[in-house]
Amino acid sequence: MSERRFLPDQRDWDALRVGFRWPVPERFNIARACCDDWAERDPGRVAVIDASDGDREWSHGALGDASDRLASVMAASGVGPGDRVAVLLAQSPAVLVAHFAAMKLGAIVLPLFTLFGPDALEYRLADSGARLAVTDAEGAAKLAALRDRLPDLVDVLSVDGGPARDLWAEIAAAPPIAAPRDTLAEDPAVLIYTSGTTGPPKGALHAHRFLIGHLPSIELHHRGFPQAGDCGWTPADWAWIGGLMDMAMPCLYYGVPLVACRMRKFDAAEAWALIDRLKVRNLFLPPTALKLMRQAPVPPGVCLRSVGSGGESLGPDLLAWGRQALGLEICEFYGQTECNLVVTCVPEMMTAPPGTMGRATPGFDVAIIGADGVPLPPGEVGEIAVRRGAASMFLGYWGLPDKTAAKFSGEWMRTGDLGICDAGGHFTYVSRDDDVITSAGYRIGPTEIETCLTGHPDVVMAAVVGEPDPVRTEIVVAHVVLREGAQWEGLAEALIQRVRDQVSPHVAPRKVIRADSLPMTATGKIMRRALRGG
Repeated sequence: MSERRFLPDQRDWDALRVGFRWPVPERFNIARACCDDWAERDPGRVAVIDASDGDREWSHGALGDASDRLASVMAASGVGPGDRVAVLLAQSPAVLVAHFAAMKLGAIVLPLFTLFGPDALEYRLADSGARLAVTDAEGAAKLAALRDRLPDLVDVLSVDGGPARDLWAEIAAAPPIAAPRDTLAEDPAVLIYTSGTTGPPKGALHAHRFLIGHLPSIELHHRGFPQAGDCGWTPADWAWIGGLMDMAMPCLYYGVPLVACRMRKFDAAEAWALIDRLKVRNLFLPPTALKLMRQAPVPPGVCLRSVGSGGESLGPDLLAWGRQALGLEICEFYGQTECNLVVTCVPEMMTAPPGTMGRATPGFDVAIIGADGVPLPPGEVGEIAVRRGAASMFLGYWGLPDKTAAKFSGEWMRTGDLGICDAGGHFTYVSRDDDVITSAGYRIGPTEIETCLTGHPDVVMAAVVGEPDPVRTEIVVAHVVLREGAQWEGLAEALIQRVRDQVSPHVAPRKVIRADSLPMTATGKIMRRALRGG
């Protein structure tokens, strides 16, 4: 396994950064790197442990065969290079089979969160022009109600019935694909939608090389990953970049067994029992999961080797709990969907001041820039930015060249996060520079929620903001202006349920506040900052 590592075993961070060059080959395919290479070299090697199916083990050989056959099924449905294949499934081996099958055809995978409602699904499927979807019975029923508005969606496959073709029956009947497509590292591979602030969600398009872009940080915050006996799991859904690229795909790339577990609602005691039963040693845990797990007893048999966390600052108390209860240093890291894992904190390799996120990961140039796009001196607040050329940086926003261009100032990709960098190169997160809400590890844009709320006949205007919360960092709060004569009694609950049903439970407001009017700019834009009290 060690020959796959990108970083040498040394503890000098500066030396790692100075000596690092992105080893991106001209030709690269995630399916080959994470599945077929292992299937050829060691077909019996355990790839996935399906905790939702009696801890059934899937070998790399089995994943390779199933994805080869599914690629044939997809090709027969007209899927080819550049076509989009939606995957609407909870953590399971079928997710990986679908990803690899699409990638073997040179198609682009569109991961979708299983809790998305019809509005969220319709927008992403229509905007991406997805040709085929792989889902389950529940997802197939959702898609069936949308098919007449999705002319590009020609086929739906389901793992467990519903109004769709049976995935496993189709795989069993199909021959393996003759030969996977030989893709370039720069060819598009994955399309992940990220919430926007001034409009609908945007699709961040990533090339096959973006797997390589995640691996230096993975090796660092998992302490020389992989090591004998390693086994990985995350409760984060694989539809999000954190679940998919901070744990799932790296495990498969390094040949480390990956636990798949459908956890519809996170339960700390259940998580600890799973970790204990399957001897999980390596975790990616969003901060909210860590906060909840701190409230539950740690089983005496748990023996973790590494825990990584990102999305929100952990704080000294949570880090101290990791040392006391788990016997390890929790590693924090920072990134976003457009360019992930750009800052990493490994306590054994740096003396990071309290509250800092860490230093720039080898391979990434990170700076604090001003409004003019010029890097600022140490100690000044500005926008965190990443220089072009990093392997995990996106290709651009799907169908939005103007939005892509606006994301950059010269050579610097703007993150929208404000921060400070000290003289030692340690970055501290300050706040968002826009209206994105950070809640339970999710970045939530207000626009999609506001559109859903104003679709109710009693709501004239709506503005959605974040409110500080000790567990979730922020909760979603909606301010609504009602039509004249509308009844307020019971409406708040109805609006919350509307967002849960139409968009997704994870973005539903926790509070709805009635307002006579909303603060507006001279040009008629809602001033969300005034509603936040900022």
